[in-house]
Amino acid sequence: MIVLTGIALSAFYADLQQQRLSREAARNTVEESLGLIRTKLEANINANIKLLQGMVAVIGTEPHVTQPRFESLATKLMAIPSQITNIAAAPNLITTFVYPYEENKGIIGRWVLPPPNGEAAARQLREEGKTIIRGPRPLNNGDMGLIITLPVTMTNDVGQSVFWGGLAGIVDVARLYDDSGLRSPDLPLSIAITNQNETTSSVIYGDGHILKDDPVSMVVNFGTQQWLLSAIPKEGWHGVSSQNVPIRSMIFAMAALMAGIVIWVAKLMRERQRNYAALRQREEQLSAMSNRLGLALEASNIGIWELDFATGNIRWDERMYQLYGLPPDVDACYEVWKSRVHPDDIGPSDEALDDAIASDKTYETQFRIFRDNGEIRHIRAVGTIFRDPDGKISVLGVNWDVSADVTLQEQLGRAQKETAQRNEELESARQRMEYNSLHDALTGLPNRRYLDQRLEELVQESNASGERLTVLHMDLDRFKEINDTLGHGAGDAILRHVAHELRNLVKPGDFVARIGGDEFLIACKGCILQEDHDVVGRKLITAVNTPIVYEGHECRVGASIGIADKTERGVSSEQLLVNADIALYEAKRRGRNRVERFNDQLRARTINIKHTADAILRSLGDDDFIAWYQPQFDARTLAINGVEALARWRHPKKGILPPAAFLEIAESLNVVAQIDASILDQALFQLARWRAANLDIEHVSVNISAQRLFDDRLIGHLDTLSLKPGSLSFELLESISFDDKVDAVAESLERIRAHGISVEIDDFGTGYASILSLIKLSPSRLKIDRQLVAPIVNNPAQRRLISSIVDIGRSFGVGIVAEGVETMEHAAILRDLGCHTLQGYALARPMSADALMDFARKHAGERETLWQRTA
Repeated sequence: MIVLTGIALSAFYADLQQQRLSREAARNTVEESLGLIRTKLEANINANIKLLQGMVAVIGTEPHVTQPRFESLATKLMAIPSQITNIAAAPNLITTFVYPYEENKGIIGRWVLPPPNGEAAARQLREEGKTIIRGPRPLNNGDMGLIITLPVTMTNDVGQSVFWGGLAGIVDVARLYDDSGLRSPDLPLSIAITNQNETTSSVIYGDGHILKDDPVSMVVNFGTQQWLLSAIPKEGWHGVSSQNVPIRSMIFAMAALMAGIVIWVAKLMRERQRNYAALRQREEQLSAMSNRLGLALEASNIGIWELDFATGNIRWDERMYQLYGLPPDVDACYEVWKSRVHPDDIGPSDEALDDAIASDKTYETQFRIFRDNGEIRHIRAVGTIFRDPDGKISVLGVNWDVSADVTLQEQLGRAQKETAQRNEELESARQRMEYNSLHDALTGLPNRRYLDQRLEELVQESNASGERLTVLHMDLDRFKEINDTLGHGAGDAILRHVAHELRNLVKPGDFVARIGGDEFLIACKGCILQEDHDVVGRKLITAVNTPIVYEGHECRVGASIGIADKTERGVSSEQLLVNADIALYEAKRRGRNRVERFNDQLRARTINIKHTADAILRSLGDDDFIAWYQPQFDARTLAINGVEALARWRHPKKGILPPAAFLEIAESLNVVAQIDASILDQALFQLARWRAANLDIEHVSVNISAQRLFDDRLIGHLDTLSLKPGSLSFELLESISFDDKVDAVAESLERIRAHGISVEIDDFGTGYASILSLIKLSPSRLKIDRQLVAPIVNNPAQRRLISSIVDIGRSFGVGIVAEGVETMEHAAILRDLGCHTLQGYALARPMSADALMDFARKHAGERETLWQRTA
């Protein structure tokens, strides 16, 4: 019985050992297959991210990208094989440009990072520059998509990186799974994928029951996402066990037959253990070889290598020795590799490897090597980082020769430079052949006579071919000041400089002419995208802005450009010039030194300006320009400590309109001084009413234009008034440009102060005046512009800027008024920063004179509880 019991126990033990080894062998096989799938999945996702990063780089250099330009970029990107199906660009994180347009136009205007967790993701994108990956999520077409959102930044004029918005790409999850081998019919695994980034883990692919069957698991990291891949054999672990039934039967049969031969049974068991150990060793070797073979197949079977990072040992295949020109009997190691690599490329390659290991990313680099015959070859290297359970790091990768591609690129670059040089020579020869009678003697450009002839020909050619014809009309800004201060010699130098820049910037075949004293015109034929000429216009302005030195003086002018297109028959050359002139006027109206394109809105605006101008002149006679009033509040007590009088137009048809609706046209009509005078008289009348009603409002501020500031009639009118000192303030816009005429402004303000009127600087922080010139004017208060106030709730840097302005005001005894107070949180912050007076919608909106009296009476009883209610 003892022998039989020993045999039975031995058989039972052997069976357990066989099952354990079979299970381990099966798990190794599953781990090997799953590792290859994980590698493919990570590679495909990272490839999609790199494609999107390329587009981010382009948009970062084109902050004013348009939908057609965006579609052009997206079309090129989509031509590259990937799983990306849809792309959207979101300036300030609002979806503005989409591709394909028809399928996605419904999302334009939406927040690019919707709930849940949209705000947190937006902060990561904007402040940390992270790539946000969300999903998979159901798409409008019923498919599932992985949404990859990258931050887009640009560099401003002072070299700072500025957040522009986001670029989102949608990856087709089904295609991603197919391309990664997840759904291959030959796959011997059952796989489930779990999203680890959700609040609770959720299965996004496969059967969730796999997670309960002791699966082999691997983590896939990309961007802000983390997926867990879990796999078991397709027939399950029980299938592996069922394959061992014959072996188990044999074990017990042999045990029964050899019950009396204990020693023989022991020998068989020892032999079995040795066989299993050998089998396990061969399986481990097979697993390593299989991984190397899989990666080699993915990399087109070119130069496979493996690096043991701890020891520095390198294993090369035969192709690697051929690439480096070394005999196969050389022991590959880091020093052997280093001896072949160009010294300038060793450091970058090592840094790329260290970075890949530290961040667990794909290792990618390119370097030059020397062969024995002195030949230099360009090698591209790609590798994947592996860590075994003991933490040992190895890198498995491929090398291939890209010398032919590098040589071709160099040849193409030289050919492009040679072609450009030949084109410049041909263009120069063509220009020299033009008749002197049709050219401007000063600049050598075609004159107005030549323009009329050539433009008529271009219009006829456009009518015949249907091609687009574009005209750019450019007028120099501040040119008259150069002539008046430095003489016509300096003006001539400027004109020659501008003509030179125009010749250098326009395309061959474009027509450039000087058509007036400081006016130039460019006619371009055959343009496909209208944005092309917008870019040309901006380049022209940049070139013209470049200063020149004339007799020791630096001369600088600006330029305004109007663009008009002829895309339809029936548009004459005269009409095309008129349209370009209207666009030029719009560029000057909107601040000069810019480009504007003629369109139907401009045509309608021109007509509307005429109608508005007529209505303004009629309203001046009917006293339809009235004053509205916005209270100002003490920052500590919230008591009303003043009122600002604001101009409003009581339009006979449209009702009450703000200055934005009429001020610009009124300035062109030279009637702003009349409007200012009317608002001043109304404000003084209401100030008397407030005093009579005992409202404790002792101060009113009135805006005064630059036109009114130098009007002698203003001083004459003030002479007729009896003002209580400090009861009236004049607000001057910082944009009056005090730096240029500070002495004249100071003289005029002294005459005004003699009547007891205070002076305030409005919209402080948005103009270009220096602090010294502003302080020289001795203002009583500075009004911080609403653009500086708005971001202070969430922007510490903006709060520090406000604090600096307050410190400057305190140093010179100048009061600080903060306008644009939109919330009580703004009010509390501004109070704590030291602002003296607050003004904004959070406290009171502009209102009529009667409404202000009602508001002031009500506010006197409520102000004590305002801070408590908002605490």
